[in-house]
Amino acid sequence: MLFFFSGFSGYSEHMKHDIRLIAMDLDDTLFKHDLTISDRTVRTLRRAADRGIRLVLASGRSPEAMYPAADRIGISADDSFIIANNGSQIIDSRTRTILREHFLPTDIALEAFRLVLAAGLSCHIYEGNSIHVSKETEYSDRDWQLSGLKPEIPADFEELIRKGVYKLVIPGDPEFIVPVQAEFKVQFAGRATVFVSKPFFMEVLPLNAGKGESLKEVAEDLLGLSADQVMAFGDSMNDESMLRYAGHSVAMSNSRPEILALARHTSFLSNDEDGVADYIERVVLGTSNN
Repeated sequence: MLFFFSGFSGYSEHMKHDIRLIAMDLDDTLFKHDLTISDRTVRTLRRAADRGIRLVLASGRSPEAMYPAADRIGISADDSFIIANNGSQIIDSRTRTILREHFLPTDIALEAFRLVLAAGLSCHIYEGNSIHVSKETEYSDRDWQLSGLKPEIPADFEELIRKGVYKLVIPGDPEFIVPVQAEFKVQFAGRATVFVSKPFFMEVLPLNAGKGESLKEVAEDLLGLSADQVMAFGDSMNDESMLRYAGHSVAMSNSRPEILALARHTSFLSNDEDGVADYIERVVLGTSNN
């Protein structure tokens, strides 16, 4: 670990030649807490792109809630990719064509939704520019603030599920979500992926269709890269599979303890301090521009 104190001599040169793809989570990673991306971060990411490094956004957000960030960092004009809905979709960042998608099996989605109702909770489904909610709560308003997508209550929520969903988001008080998550993990073991993406959001997704699996598809199947050529930044449990896959995994300094323990490296600064840009400048580009 001497490179932390030696100006990265040798190490940064190695990284400059080997990293060909940088995948980044959005909330609490690339985004500051006010949901902005700084000018410094944009400049740094464009310098990386100019060196032939693919920039990939990987988020639990829906595509429509990710496109403004793609525009901001310039990958809407690049030959690159967006991983949306926590890995359930892979999208061409320039044409916005869906390249791969994974749906939550209808029977599992309906079973999960009915358990959600029995627990007295609500359920969110992202579609287009809307969040379909089973009922309005303080968390549907919070989701609106975070995603920019407006909540709507459909006439028949189960019929919406039968049309096909990428995932279910179950919001609630963090102290209540923890035991519910434990029950769901047992109930859907081997049938679906269950995790808490934010303290107040539990998610149910297709099995083996997370950010890590989709990042592997992008890197290996679409670009012919190896995991050792991939760098990934994340902060929460929906980033776990992505950080396990990437040869150079970076937990944000503001990450959950489980992610800090899992990742091979930790950013020097938090998301509010341009932690992604700072790390790329030091380790990939071999510079530090404030």
